Amino acid sequence: MRVRVMTHGIRYVALLMTTTLLLSAACVRQPAPVTPETSPPPPASTSTTPPPAATPPPPAPPPVVPTELTPDDEFASRSLEEINQESPLEPAFFRLDSAELDEQALRVLEANAEVLRRYPTWVVTIEGHCDERGTPEYNLGLGERRALAAQQYFIEIGFDASRVRTVSYGKEFPFDPGHDDAAWAANRRVHFVITSK
Repeated sequence: MRVRVMTHGIRYVALLMTTTLLLSAACVRQPAPVTPETSPPPPASTSTTPPPAATPPPPAPPPVVPTELTPDDEFASRSLEEINQESPLEPAFFRLDSAELDEQALRVLEANAEVLRRYPTWVVTIEGHCDERGTPEYNLGLGERRALAAQQYFIEIGFDASRVRTVSYGKEFPFDPGHDDAAWAANRRVHFVITSK
């Protein structure tokens, strides 16, 4: 009987110890989570610099100024032949044996570009011409270079190549039929023909 009480006592003590251990483990405080150190906020600025000004709105586009030519003017109802007889497009002239656009030729081309901007459906053929001197082959080549120089100018300022076509006539269609310096100077040109409107 004594052995039995002892066995119960050992069990009781073992149970008591287990319970005590469990309770003490549950009561142990967990360490507080470590938060990373943060740097203190920067000190308040004591500068008296004003905040940046708001970006001003973009300037308004300039008002459209009416010009002599408008889509409702006399050219709107005229045939291509009539338009070309009183063409608003001026010829540009070149120096002897040259296809280079000088300042005067560039001014003419810019004026012609303004007209073409007002008539966006017009298609123009740029004819290259030469004076009567030189072989037909040379003059056809020079006339072509002149027409291409004018076409390239229009393309560079934004016109589609399909609106400004080229052809060379060499010396076949002189502007002035004379045989002197003044006539030759008048014949070294690009001429603009409106081919579609």
